[in-house]
Amino acid sequence: MTTEAIDLDTLSEQIAGCTKCGLAASRTNAVPGSGNPDAEIVFIGEGPGFNEDKQGLPFVGAAGKFLDELLASINLSRKDVYICNVVKCRPPENRDPQSDEIDACTPWLTQQLGLINPRMIVTLGRFSMSRYFPRASISRIHGQAQVIDGVLVVPMYHPAAALHQGSLRKTIMEDFQRLPALLEQAMAENAEPPEPEPIQMQLL
Repeated sequence: MTTEAIDLDTLSEQIAGCTKCGLAASRTNAVPGSGNPDAEIVFIGEGPGFNEDKQGLPFVGAAGKFLDELLASINLSRKDVYICNVVKCRPPENRDPQSDEIDACTPWLTQQLGLINPRMIVTLGRFSMSRYFPRASISRIHGQAQVIDGVLVVPMYHPAAALHQGSLRKTIMEDFQRLPALLEQAMAENAEPPEPEPIQMQLL
C-alpha cells in the first residue's frame, strides 16, 4: 500500500482496490467516503450497508436520510462535511465489523483524516467511538466533546439507532444541536496566528 496520497480521490482509488481483509471478496463496491475534502467536520460511521455497497457511497439508506435531516437541522449538508466509515466494505448481512477488518482499514481512515485535517470529528456508533474512547460506553459519553490529539472529538449514537429505538431520536437530535457551538469554540481555541509581517531591511 502506498503510504502517501496526493489527494482524497487518489486515496479512494487505492481503497477501491484494497484486498487486505476478507470483506473484499464479498463486496460489490468499496465505500471510501464522500464530501468536502476541506471539511471542518468529519463524521465516522461503522461500515457500509446494503445500499452503500451497491452505490459505493456512505449513508445512502434509511440511516442516511436521518443523517441528512440532522445536518439540515444545523444548516449543513453533505457538501459541507466529510462522511466515511471505520471499515470501507460491507460486512456480510450487515454484521458488526470484526477486529481484524477494523485493523486492516485503520490505515485508510488515518490517511483520510490526515488529508482532511478537520477541526472536529463526530463518531457515529460504538465502533468509531472506540477508536478514541476504547473503554467507554456510548450511553454515558454521547454528546460530550473531548480534545484528542488536537482535534475535538464528539461521540454520538449512530443514526440507525433511532430507527431501531425511537426514544433515541430526540437524544441524537439534541446532541446534533450542540455541534455548531462546539465547532465555533474549537475554531476559536485553535485559530492559527496571523502571518508575521515581513522584516524590512534598512539600508545603511
